[in-house]
Amino acid sequence: MSQFTLNLIFIGASFALYIGIAIWARAGSTAEFYAANRGVSPVMNGMATAADWMSAASFISMAGLIAFTGYDNSTYLMGWTGGYVLLALLLAPYLRKFGKFTVPEFIGDRFYSQTARIIGVVCLLIISITYVIGQMTGVGVTFSRYLEVSTSTGLWIGAALVFVYAVLGGMKGITYTQVAQYVVLIVAYTIPAVFIALQLTGNVLPQLGLFGTHEESGVKMLAKLDQVVTDLGFKSYTGHHNSTLDMVLFTLALMIGTAGLPHVIIRFFTVPKVSDARSSAGWALVFIALLYTVAPAVGAMARFNLTATMWSGASTGAEAGSTFSAPAVSLERIETAPELAWMRNWQVTGLLNWEDKNGDGLIQYYNDKAEPGEALATVIADQNLQGNELPVVNNDIMVLANPEIANLPGWVIGIVAAGGLAAALSTAAGLLLAISGAVSHDLIKGWLAPNISEKNELMAARIAMGVSILVATLLGLNPPGFAAQTVALAFGLAASSIFPVLMMGIFSTRINRQGAIWGMLAGIISTLVYIFLYKGWFFIAGTNMLEDTAANWLFGISPASFGTIGALINFAVAYLVSNATEEPPVEVVELVESIRIPRGAGAANGH
Repeated sequence: MSQFTLNLIFIGASFALYIGIAIWARAGSTAEFYAANRGVSPVMNGMATAADWMSAASFISMAGLIAFTGYDNSTYLMGWTGGYVLLALLLAPYLRKFGKFTVPEFIGDRFYSQTARIIGVVCLLIISITYVIGQMTGVGVTFSRYLEVSTSTGLWIGAALVFVYAVLGGMKGITYTQVAQYVVLIVAYTIPAVFIALQLTGNVLPQLGLFGTHEESGVKMLAKLDQVVTDLGFKSYTGHHNSTLDMVLFTLALMIGTAGLPHVIIRFFTVPKVSDARSSAGWALVFIALLYTVAPAVGAMARFNLTATMWSGASTGAEAGSTFSAPAVSLERIETAPELAWMRNWQVTGLLNWEDKNGDGLIQYYNDKAEPGEALATVIADQNLQGNELPVVNNDIMVLANPEIANLPGWVIGIVAAGGLAAALSTAAGLLLAISGAVSHDLIKGWLAPNISEKNELMAARIAMGVSILVATLLGLNPPGFAAQTVALAFGLAASSIFPVLMMGIFSTRINRQGAIWGMLAGIISTLVYIFLYKGWFFIAGTNMLEDTAANWLFGISPASFGTIGALINFAVAYLVSNATEEPPVEVVELVESIRIPRGAGAANGH
């Protein structure tokens, strides 16, 4: 059976499962569409939350970023998992106790302001659309390879699927679909990781293999990887090379951004009790850890396999790890060798490419952007190398290509294809639900047409979701970076806008509507301006005004890290404005205290 047929079987079977669940769990009311009628158990909600949050960035792109950067990109792991601790302790139970359907609804009621609610909607839309672009990017990458179509065609196929099961099922259908998608993605991520860990280190657990011994050389796996990449002029894999300030700010942006993501927060509105919200966050962290503890091993082994594959196809007689030759594979072998079929397959997508710059019939792989070591410099001179001849290796392909590079069975490759799509589609559905809820429940029901019937509100929610899918797909055709990089920008926007206003809304009785409004505006506008100065892409005619390099960043702070600064600006502006204006009404103070302090707590403690 051909690999294409296997891919179709696994992808088609998973799609049939998702659509079947959506039909079975079709939402018939707004309560089911927005919050699954608040009847989801904590364990199931934790699994659905894990799938909702572990997106294309987690499954496809994160290990690729770690593969090509190493230790410095462990910030993704630390920030994203740490954010769930904040969410469980500081936000989830209190927001569930408030008992509303959407984040902007809480903002509007807590800050007794329709304007604050609308600004909350705008912030939610900006965050969610940016985030969903990263998911559609992952969908396009996966489809382009495994269904052998263009990236743009893959995007439209994925959009059509999401439209069917998300529009039909709402939160009720999406919840059960995400449980199935979690099972698919965790199996798809773990099986090839186990295979590759056994190949390279003899360990069945990838987590142990990362710190184990490379079987062929007898050297520790990470030490071997450091030797390989530094010999080729790359920075050491385990070393810290970037700005410590930026690393800290980026980690914080991911943490507080996670705690402020609207599509994650609304998952905690689906459980029966307040205590279940905290339990759900704990279970979600357990399910997330099953993938996140494997990701560093996947990234490291993917990087090693890429380089070793180039050496294994070498016609120069060099051995992997030699300091006397850059990896080189002949063009003839690339075009004919079965073990290099993965290169031919991924070249078609445009996400992998090579060029014989010096015309010697070989493709040499090394870092031509850094000062090479003495041995590599000699090779460059002797062989008249004109630069790295494998310049295009998209980060987003590493997890998907890893099973092919390692020559794993075809059924493993088919499972990985289904898993990558499950990760991207599960998060896309959650985001689109958050968007549609904000439009139908907060803008239409809460502002434009307060007397709209439940039937028409449900229809408006489905129409809003359909339009959102179309917009996200169009923007996904030209994303501002890799899937994880695009998602990181969304976390920065959530950190600078939603997280501060929720924290102040729950834990401060002094912050008033003026403070909340001006704080949100200051936070998200400052972050957007900083991002667009370096990333361009959206409002500025597709071009950035400043070169996106560390040398040009303000105090060395990258666009993805600026969300932490935006959050501080939000807190500061809200505090200053609130203290310069009138205090909130008494009933609002009582509302805040009722959310945070259980009834009878004072009497029970003698106060």
